[in-house]
Amino acid sequence: MKPLDFEKPVAELEQELSKLKKKASSQNIDMSDEIARMEEKLEGTRKRIYEELSPWHRVQIARHTNRPFMLDYVEHVFEDFCELHGDRHIGDDSAMPGGFATLGGKKVVVIGHQKGRDTKENLLRNFGSAHPEGYRKSMRLMRLAEKFNLPVVALVDTPGAFPGIGAEERNIAEAIAFNLREMMTLKVPTVTVVLGEGGSGGALGIGVTDRVLMMENAYYSVISPEGCAAILWKHRKHAPEAAEAMKISAPDLGELGLIDEVVPEPIGGAHHDHEEAARNLRDAVLKQIEQLEQLSSEELLQQRYEKYRKYGEWQGE
Repeated sequence: MKPLDFEKPVAELEQELSKLKKKASSQNIDMSDEIARMEEKLEGTRKRIYEELSPWHRVQIARHTNRPFMLDYVEHVFEDFCELHGDRHIGDDSAMPGGFATLGGKKVVVIGHQKGRDTKENLLRNFGSAHPEGYRKSMRLMRLAEKFNLPVVALVDTPGAFPGIGAEERNIAEAIAFNLREMMTLKVPTVTVVLGEGGSGGALGIGVTDRVLMMENAYYSVISPEGCAAILWKHRKHAPEAAEAMKISAPDLGELGLIDEVVPEPIGGAHHDHEEAARNLRDAVLKQIEQLEQLSSEELLQQRYEKYRKYGEWQGE
C-alpha cells in the first residue's frame, strides 16, 4: 500500500522494524530490546501524525483507493443483500447500487455510490459519479422502503454527480432536486453515512435524511478544495488552505452541528482495517435506526423538517 506523503515517516519506521525482525529471525539473534525501542518510536510517530491531521490530510485519506467502498461495507456490515436494478425510465446506473438487505436482524434498504479501484472498474462505476438514472433508481428504492415500512441507509462516496452532456440531456439537476424534495416526505427512518467523499449535489441527492453521519476521515462539501482554490486563488496548489477554510472535515462539521455523529476509524484511516471500520459503521447506524424507530411517522417528519430548517441560521449580536 503506497503511503500518502504525510504518512512517509510512519512507513519508513515500519520498514526498519520489519528489517529488524527479519534479521533477528534469520540470524537467530536476540534483538528484543532494539525491536521494543523501534516499536515504541513507531507508535509515538503514528500517534503524533494521526492525532494532528489537517483537513487536507483527511481529504487525501478520504480519496485513498484502498479505503472500503460502498459495496465493501455492504459485504462486511449487511447480510442477504439483494441488488435491484433500473430506474424504470432510462436504465441502470452502476455508480449507484442499491437493494434490500438486513442489518443486525433488521430488514433495510441500502443505497450508495460505488467507486472503482482500477481503470476497468472505474469505467463501470463512472468513478462514483452517478447519472440521473442513478438518482431516480435510488428514489424508486426509497419509495419501496416506505411501502414496506423499512429504514433507508444511504452510503455516500462521490466527488459529485456526473457533469457530462448525456447527464445534462437527461436532466440530472431535476433528478437531484426531485430527490431532495421527496426525501423530506419519506415516512420511514432514514440514515446517511458519508464514507469518503461527499461532493456537492451528488452527495445531497441521497443525503437528506433523519440522521447524517460521517466517517472520521471523510469530507462533505459544496465544492472540492481544488475547485475552491482554482476559483479564489486561481491555482489548485492552494487546496490545503481551501480545505481548512471551508470546514469540510467531519470534526469541523460536527462542531457546527451540520452532522449528527462522527464514526471513528482505525488509526491511520479505514484503509488500514476494513473490518474495524465496518464494525464501527454498523454499530453507529444500528444505534441511529433504533432511536428513530421509537418515533411515529408524524414525529419523524416534524423532526426532519426542524433539522433542515436550522441549517444556515444566523444570529446577530
